[in-house]
Amino acid sequence: MSATLPLDFTLTGIRPASEADMTAITAIYAHHVRQGSASFETKVPDVVEMARRRATLREGGFPYVVAEDNSEVLGYAYAGAYRPRAAYCNTVEDSIYLRPDATGRGLGSHLLTALIEACEAQGFRQMIAVVGDRANTPSIRLHERQGFRRIGTLEAVGCKHGRWLDVVLLQRRLGEGASSAPQVRNA
Repeated sequence: MSATLPLDFTLTGIRPASEADMTAITAIYAHHVRQGSASFETKVPDVVEMARRRATLREGGFPYVVAEDNSEVLGYAYAGAYRPRAAYCNTVEDSIYLRPDATGRGLGSHLLTALIEACEAQGFRQMIAVVGDRANTPSIRLHERQGFRRIGTLEAVGCKHGRWLDVVLLQRRLGEGASSAPQVRNA
């Protein structure tokens, strides 16, 4: 992994994540667990656990993508079930994590666009963003630019790094949204 990206780096692609990406994905996530408040996890999962999580999502038919430049993983995103009960089967929750040196350059937008398109192609109808930490304005703004609207804030529901953290909830319609009958899924 390079120390910093040049200001004019070129994104070579968004593609489905593979088993070979899991070391880079784990390193990206480890940074966010240790340093950030977007994830409420406090212990860094190892590469085996991260690979298990990816496999579970893929087996469930959910998209999991990476952004790369010259074969280096710069960030990743995935969608998973919003809640496990069958009635939620048309709703997904998104997650996006970037390498710290890859932020602020539009990469999150590329990942979220790809994720939205993949979820719409699979017939999902709603996407929920659960943004850890009200102060995580880059993530909140990213979602708002992609058509999400704030639907609420859960106040002081987490604590990490010695402080209370809020969760901001945002929602976006996918495809037809609620304008037609929901799909029946194996849930």
